Amino acid sequence: MAVCLPSRGRLWRKYTRDIRETFKRTDLRTGVSSFHELGLHDGLFHPWTVFPQGEKKGASNTMIGAIFGCYALFELLASLVFGKYLVQIGAKFMFIAGMFISGGVTILFGVLDQLPEGPIFIVMCFLVRIVDAIGFGAAITASSSILAKAFPNNVATVLGSLEVFSGLGLIVGPPLGGFLYQSFGYEMPFILLGCLVLLMIPLNLCILPSYESDRGEHSFWKLVTLPKVGLIACVIIALSSCFGFLDPILSLFVLEKFNLPAGYVGLVFLGLALSYTISSPLFGLLSDRMPNLRKWFLVFGNLITAVCYMLLGPVPILHIKSQLWLLVLVLVVNGFSAGMSIIPTFPEMLSCAYENGFEEGISTLGLVSGLVSAMWSVGAFMGPMLGGFLYEKIGFEWAAAVQGLWALISGLAMGLFYLWEHSKTRRRSKAQNLIGTEEEQAALLPNET
Repeated sequence: MAVCLPSRGRLWRKYTRDIRETFKRTDLRTGVSSFHELGLHDGLFHPWTVFPQGEKKGASNTMIGAIFGCYALFELLASLVFGKYLVQIGAKFMFIAGMFISGGVTILFGVLDQLPEGPIFIVMCFLVRIVDAIGFGAAITASSSILAKAFPNNVATVLGSLEVFSGLGLIVGPPLGGFLYQSFGYEMPFILLGCLVLLMIPLNLCILPSYESDRGEHSFWKLVTLPKVGLIACVIIALSSCFGFLDPILSLFVLEKFNLPAGYVGLVFLGLALSYTISSPLFGLLSDRMPNLRKWFLVFGNLITAVCYMLLGPVPILHIKSQLWLLVLVLVVNGFSAGMSIIPTFPEMLSCAYENGFEEGISTLGLVSGLVSAMWSVGAFMGPMLGGFLYEKIGFEWAAAVQGLWALISGLAMGLFYLWEHSKTRRRSKAQNLIGTEEEQAALLPNET
């Protein structure tokens, strides 16, 4: 009997049709719920918009760095708390409240220049950033949980589509923020972003569904102590730290090494943002359609990222001359490797939780979403801190290599774990087959009595 296999053309058309259908179902909800987490939040809210104003108000560069650094720390704490109590608070209410808080305090940050210089200005900057981190942590934790609940069979595809918006924001944010800052002053980028977030609240109230669920019996501690989840958490920290390392340090290196005008530095990051934006939905779709590939996306994505950071400088032991075209090429490849390794983390962690007895519902989604967001915040805090220290001590080339070492170690650890898991599964399967064969033989043998 002949079996008719679909051609590669038909398979490709099916895949493109699937992703179009997913986007049709998620475009409005995803676009609305993810606009707050666009890279616009980071693109417009960039250190260069605050450094000049902070210096005028008597804040040192170290103090301004601490103002930005406290954001990641409090987002970490907020993500863990909100992930734990998502069911009690309600996912929709948490998301709306988080948007309202973050939008409001973003506007407040834009008018802080009206305060007198000195301790009052610095204290208010800290308070506003801390409250913003809490609101943002609530919105991110709730939005990921809502989307994973709404599309349980397309979690990676939906998260990949979210990263499209994040990548677009990172592309549009810095030039738009620079234009607004230069044309209208310090206040305008913050006021514009805050108003956009607040204007979306009524639309989200109408569109986002409300999910009722019973309180789960499991905790963050039980989730984190699962070996696979712990390793994935380390992967998230390593990848987030790599991104955090690039933002402040690479700009300094490019300006110093290639003598580029300050306005062209943002174009160097464009290749990273574009490749990440393009690759995220693709790897999301592949992760949903072929779940067995997720583990290898995680492993090889980390290994490729490690190689990219070795070549950013490049590291002196390679004896490769640093050139601008090579730097841009490495950033483009890094964008693809980031999409390959970041997108599968959430569905892999979620499937591991379900396999280990966590109930399927909004409670577990809250725990996983909160943990992912918290681990990303850890890396976002550590990356710039460690990167800045290493940059001063050993230079950019070695600092980037050390940063890549994190990704290398986490990728190898994940690969070894998956190989061990595979061998364990094979041994268990052989044992079950052997038991089944012995039972069949015993049933076929005649009774001796």
